[in-house]
Amino acid sequence: MASGTFGFGEEFAPYMDISCLGGISSKGLTLHPKAGNGGHRMWETPSGMLNSVGLQNPGVPHFIEHELPAMLGLGPAVLANLGGNTLEEYLEGACLLDATQVDFIELNISCPNVKHGGAAFGTKAAVAHEVVAAVRKATSKPLMVKLSPNAEDIVEMALACEAAGADCLSLINTLKGMAIDINRRKPVFRNVVAGLSGPAVRPIALRMVYDVCGAVKIPVVGLGGIASGRDVLEFIMAGATAVQVGTANFIRPDMSAVILEELSSLMDKLGIESLEEIRGAAH
Repeated sequence: MASGTFGFGEEFAPYMDISCLGGISSKGLTLHPKAGNGGHRMWETPSGMLNSVGLQNPGVPHFIEHELPAMLGLGPAVLANLGGNTLEEYLEGACLLDATQVDFIELNISCPNVKHGGAAFGTKAAVAHEVVAAVRKATSKPLMVKLSPNAEDIVEMALACEAAGADCLSLINTLKGMAIDINRRKPVFRNVVAGLSGPAVRPIALRMVYDVCGAVKIPVVGLGGIASGRDVLEFIMAGATAVQVGTANFIRPDMSAVILEELSSLMDKLGIESLEEIRGAAH
């Protein structure tokens, strides 16, 4: 399950058998608690949604003490999605998580980096290399790096993260978008720009996963608008090792179970015995 769309997992237990999932990525965590953005936080679009949550979260120490024990008890692998505003925040957060039982650290490098003049860790490959290399040294946990589609060059970004020590990559995060309130004649979101996700971004995500899978040697986890078994097959054929489901969870809380059933049925129909058989077939 994709970060920010599945809480800490327990919230969805009443709706589906959580144990059928391979892993759950936590809400985006920062070293210190964040209240998130004010005003509108979500806005539905014709084929997806815009969000401007602002990384609201209780902070890494609270997560470790209060949320992680229950998350570990659910069964699926636990990915701690770690964001930060500075390199030091990333490092301190990674060190704290390194001492826990989380299975992966998913490094979210799409956050603003105030020490680089407002540039983002996730847009410039050299800056991404710097933070991934530093976190790599700070933890022995498997390190997944979540890439932003707003990177200047997604393949260059992926190669930089691989060279810096990432064990695997996940992509894509949300695309920049906006909406305007025609009654107020103003942007809907206080930050003007918000993150677009859902089926509208799927073709873009698929293209980026295809390109990255053709360039790197480490596993790639694809995400971006996946809402059916057919979508999963497309990403696997593009080369993805696994997929994450995100916005579809807001449509149906048990959507991942539905997708798994569709995937199994479709594989039977197409005579596919295992995903390994078709992984990267589109290249």
